[in-house]
Amino acid sequence: MSHNKNKTVIVPIILCGGSGTRLWPLSRESYPKQFLKLTGEYSLFQQTILRLDFLSQSNLTLEKPIIVTNEAHRFLVLDQLHQIDHTGQIILEPTGKNTAPSLTLAALHISALYEDVVMVVLPADHAINDDNDFCMTLADAITAVADDDIAIATLGVKPTYPETGYGYIKCKTNNTEFSYHKIAKFVEKPNLSVAQDYIVQSNFYWNSGIFIIKDQFWLTAIEKFDNSIFEGVTAAWHNKKLDTPFIRPNADLFKAVPSNSIDYAVIEPCTTDAENNYELGMFELSTGWSDLGTWQAVSDYQKIDNADTHDNVWLGDVLGIDTTNCYVHAEQRLVSLLGVNDLIIVDTDDALLIAHKSHSQEVKEIVNRLKKDKRVEVTTHQKVHRPWGWYQSIDECERFKVKRICVQPKASLSLQKHHHRAEHWVVVKGTAQVLCDDKTMLLSENQSTYIPLGAVHRLSNPGNIPLEMIEVQSGSYLEEDDIVRLDDEYGRE
Repeated sequence: MSHNKNKTVIVPIILCGGSGTRLWPLSRESYPKQFLKLTGEYSLFQQTILRLDFLSQSNLTLEKPIIVTNEAHRFLVLDQLHQIDHTGQIILEPTGKNTAPSLTLAALHISALYEDVVMVVLPADHAINDDNDFCMTLADAITAVADDDIAIATLGVKPTYPETGYGYIKCKTNNTEFSYHKIAKFVEKPNLSVAQDYIVQSNFYWNSGIFIIKDQFWLTAIEKFDNSIFEGVTAAWHNKKLDTPFIRPNADLFKAVPSNSIDYAVIEPCTTDAENNYELGMFELSTGWSDLGTWQAVSDYQKIDNADTHDNVWLGDVLGIDTTNCYVHAEQRLVSLLGVNDLIIVDTDDALLIAHKSHSQEVKEIVNRLKKDKRVEVTTHQKVHRPWGWYQSIDECERFKVKRICVQPKASLSLQKHHHRAEHWVVVKGTAQVLCDDKTMLLSENQSTYIPLGAVHRLSNPGNIPLEMIEVQSGSYLEEDDIVRLDDEYGRE
């Protein structure tokens, strides 16, 4: 494929597979942190996509992003893209194998479509203060890689405190010709004393995890340094299935691929490869940046714009008296604090987290315990998103469950039946089209219907506004696995 030689063609790769366990209870397996609105009106994933619009203002040809995510989140990705009027190519990983296999999938896809392009590899869950400043720095890095001045570029952040949750980059002397720092080596997450030592040295930076690299260089390097990943991913890719807009690598072949990160698989080996003497460059990101990996990090980032005079950040209905340096996220009700300091409080509809800020890295231990106990709070919120809309559990007892259901315009649930429950539906907003066995009916606000046990039924929204209804289930078993899908436009079984 030929391109305008006066412009560099870039393909953004959005890595969208993280689970965000340290941001529980807001982040959960079915709705992880990249899809949450933690820093504004858009989710972190949406911000990552929108941020790239600033690149199109420079002398760069910006192709649609390639988004690498997993099966469970495919409709979340589609829905959030639709909300911001963007599109992308979506590769679905059958199972999580860390970032190196993810990038290899994307590079293989790119190599079949383009010639000699630059990949911009971006995690989907980072917060950036100034998108324009970020893209100006990114454009400099892209140009250096496109012109073959350096093999790999990354963005580094000057440390402001001794963070133990980030990897670090040690730089050589500054290369003023290309306005970047040569990289000496990458350093793994340090303990506190080592991190304290790093921040007083001028040549240590936080590793943002953002990489700029040509697709062919990546494929050559991964084949050399981690051949098992290259061979396994290539086999899975060549046996893929296309289900527009989704691309599915072969599940069985991909499951056999080793797990490894971009840093371990390629970036770090490149810094020590004496035979080729690859040059790696770090461009300093001067605007505020955070990977929002913990509630402490979220609190610190929110303080930039939202802190009160006592370093507190209140989100929601919060009352604090004689309280200092606390972060509160309140979703459902008033949260009041009196005479406390340095706390993280996150109150959702079904779970409450109270933690000291110094322990924010350890929230994942709570998640591990909940997983061991097979608690549903690890996986889902009471508000559960589906490709057709969402439902929210309101009340539940031994033989009944009450849900609030929202169906988006022109969307439909699957054609289904239940073996153990009957349902009563009451429309409170919009219009419902109901198929029940051999009858079809339209229901408007304040009208209702009854779905008997075993009846084949489908709920649709034929209107142009969201349909909202109350569903009352009654029966001996009320869990979600009592759904027999007979036909589903979203391909679910």
